[in-house]
Amino acid sequence: MLKSVICDLLGIQYPVFQGAMAWISDADLAAAVSNAGGLGIIAGGNAPTAVVQEQIRKARTLTDKPFGVNIMLMSPYAAEIAQMTADEKVAVVTTGAGNPAKYMPAWKQAGVTVIPVVPSSAIARLMERSGAAAVVAEGGESGGHVGDLTTMALLPQVCDAVSIPVLGAGGIADGRGMAAAFMLGACGVQVGTRFLVAKECNVHPTYKAKILKARDIDTMMTGRRLGHPVRSLKTPFSQEFFKKEYDSSVSDEELEKFGEGALRLSAIEGDEQHGCFLSGQVAGMVHQEQTAAEIVLDIVTGAEARLRQAAQWID
Repeated sequence: MLKSVICDLLGIQYPVFQGAMAWISDADLAAAVSNAGGLGIIAGGNAPTAVVQEQIRKARTLTDKPFGVNIMLMSPYAAEIAQMTADEKVAVVTTGAGNPAKYMPAWKQAGVTVIPVVPSSAIARLMERSGAAAVVAEGGESGGHVGDLTTMALLPQVCDAVSIPVLGAGGIADGRGMAAAFMLGACGVQVGTRFLVAKECNVHPTYKAKILKARDIDTMMTGRRLGHPVRSLKTPFSQEFFKKEYDSSVSDEELEKFGEGALRLSAIEGDEQHGCFLSGQVAGMVHQEQTAAEIVLDIVTGAEARLRQAAQWID
């Protein structure tokens, strides 16, 4: 069975992380993925510290396996949550949208393994110098906040830039994507979009239905003007946001205001008109609702099959 250094580092069975999706990746989903042998991750997003702490404690009643917490460093609660995760001694912290270096000493003292998500080799090197145990190199194919580089270009450059383990993310939904990531130098993968349709995922049914119906051309990027682009499904909201983004009469403040609460409207209320349905480009490859265990096993066994077939290309 497929195994890598990241499994030994974290005490997990399979080198598969579940992506942290704000308003979506809760204790139920994270525990289900961890119970399946991967690493489930609770998304902090912009949630208050007490809410994230409640999810951590709930997850501990659902699994005795390691799980992680993602801290979105742009959150107004980031500093509080960073200290809380150290106090709670969570197994793993992943980070995004900022530099977590100032929180590293507290995490390391608490025995927390820190694995930042990075969009470039320069940031990966900075994270290594700051004490990160590994990094997730996430390409622009992914859903949510994205960088400019594709996974195909980013992943091997990050692997060349650092000596710590690297996981690949963005554009990975099955064993083929995982096998490709391994061939590019990764020792594991992070998967988000496919877990949106896990049976244990509590996202609104409308969100799941839109992922299952999506085609390969059904996502778009918005938010470049504001400095934090995101990838989502093409919806009335995202198309209107894009239109406003390139309208010089609309101020940045008005644009930010227009986007407030849109993710909650999609994930919790299933509002197809005003919600922002974050999704990666692989949505067109996701065709059925499955348990988290079925998803993890399908990805891993699919990757094993592809990797065993690799020798056919050598004479």
